[in-house]
Amino acid sequence: MTVALLAHNADETMASTAIQTAPNATGTQMPTEWRDFFTLTKPRVMTLVIFTAICGVLAAPGSIHPVLGFTAILAIAMGAGGSAALNHWWEADIDAGMKRTMNRPLPGGRMRREDARDFGIFLSAVSVGLMGVAIGWLAAALLLGAVIYYAVIYTMWLKPRTPQNIVIGGGAGAFPPLIGWVAVTGEITAMPLLLFAIIFFWTPPHFWALALFVQSDYAKVGIPMLPVVAGEKVTRRQIMIYTLLLAPIAIAPWYIGGTSWIYGSVAVVLSALFVALAMPVFTRMRADEDKMLPEKALFKFSIVYLFVLFAALVADRVAAYQGWIA
Repeated sequence: MTVALLAHNADETMASTAIQTAPNATGTQMPTEWRDFFTLTKPRVMTLVIFTAICGVLAAPGSIHPVLGFTAILAIAMGAGGSAALNHWWEADIDAGMKRTMNRPLPGGRMRREDARDFGIFLSAVSVGLMGVAIGWLAAALLLGAVIYYAVIYTMWLKPRTPQNIVIGGGAGAFPPLIGWVAVTGEITAMPLLLFAIIFFWTPPHFWALALFVQSDYAKVGIPMLPVVAGEKVTRRQIMIYTLLLAPIAIAPWYIGGTSWIYGSVAVVLSALFVALAMPVFTRMRADEDKMLPEKALFKFSIVYLFVLFAALVADRVAAYQGWIA
């Protein structure tokens, strides 16, 4: 389900070893490198997936052996990477028509589509099997659901058909903390469902803020993103609505007694800032030569918001475990 934290500074000489070749648009052969397979997993998005999954594991009551905890996170990461590879495979033609995606391995001609598909299926299958055998089949079933949700329900069905694709598809990115929590506890309770809901309601304002300043790309390839289909005014109103819905959900873990005032205070402050940044996005319209600064500010803050909110959840759990809070 967006966060640039991974460095891209490996030695070019080592990266030049060709695994296999694939035809580009001109019919010539270009080498497929290990980096291209890594790119298929969408490593920037993976950062958020891994982080929220780790937070789910660390914030859950009870304990898990470190090796099993690492295995659970690895399985979640592999599942996310596999579904991302399937997304690359299915959307290769669409990616070729968008400026920000045209240099990905498939539209760039560095990999065959069949290889991306097979890589995605392999990662997804191994991830679910690993989770089931090492952790439990409830967590494995949730992981399988997340893979199908993103690769099939969102990518193949919702995205090309409805402007509400991001709303419904947001469930795909909301699975990691839920799966991480279940890996520790073996059960689904109110707290992990709230963590799921936080990411679910966070996704529309986060992604639509981005869509507002890249909507021309989506229009060019016929993807019915909300700004393209319904216009800016509706999109800005929807951003505000989902931001207002997100705020009480983000505070709810504190309200139901699942966390202490540590998480609660952070959630209140962050949510207030989110609403404050969404307000100018809601009240304005694009002007000539508009640099879209409020929209870009909201998009960037939304990333910080989720990271800090989930970090506060873990900090709250650590404080309770250490006896620093009652």
